[in-house]
Amino acid sequence: MQTYQDTYKHKGLRNQLEALLRSKGIVDEGVLKAISTLPRHFFLPHDFESHAYEDKAFPIGEGQTISQPYTVAYQTQLLSLKPGDKVLEIGTGSGYQAAVLLACGANVYSIERHQNLSDTAARTLKTAIPHDWMSRLHLFVGDGTRGLIEHAPYHKIIVTAGAPSVPKTLLSQLQIGGILVIPVGKDEVQKMVRITKISDKDIHTEVFADFSFVPLVGENGWKV
Repeated sequence: MQTYQDTYKHKGLRNQLEALLRSKGIVDEGVLKAISTLPRHFFLPHDFESHAYEDKAFPIGEGQTISQPYTVAYQTQLLSLKPGDKVLEIGTGSGYQAAVLLACGANVYSIERHQNLSDTAARTLKTAIPHDWMSRLHLFVGDGTRGLIEHAPYHKIIVTAGAPSVPKTLLSQLQIGGILVIPVGKDEVQKMVRITKISDKDIHTEVFADFSFVPLVGENGWKV
């Protein structure tokens, strides 16, 4: 079992990372505080610990990655989170994005396709975040492209893998006025898309910068 310490050196590196993200256009103070507070090195294999606060993605197994901090911050900023928001995360991965959402005050429902990644994320989160945050965290294993209908509707939905199109199942689980942030594209590079649900029949779509994600696999995403 991996064990980590959070040292003054790590905290200094996080402060540098926060400054870098500010320089790249991240302005949401809640997001920046989360990045500067959370021990990202806890969410990485020991071999990558010395690189944890570089603005890079790293493999975590099962063909998945922990997204680069800028990507995490960018997506989270687009959600316009408010404390108490009920957020569905598609793709738990390492658990780092879920930790950022929790740090911003969200109630997080996170689903992961791979059982072992979900189990590892659960163990890591118990170590990496304050104990009183755990009551706001709910982890599931299954096909994230189907969402989690039993806990819908959600104020916000964030998808951490690249989709060929926007799954209608996710839009249907978003409450009126809610926001879905998802990378969409059929090539290796996707566009970050933010959808605001105006009514059951109307949505407002905004298209942002290019990013590169692992594929969103499932019934309403890329097929295995």
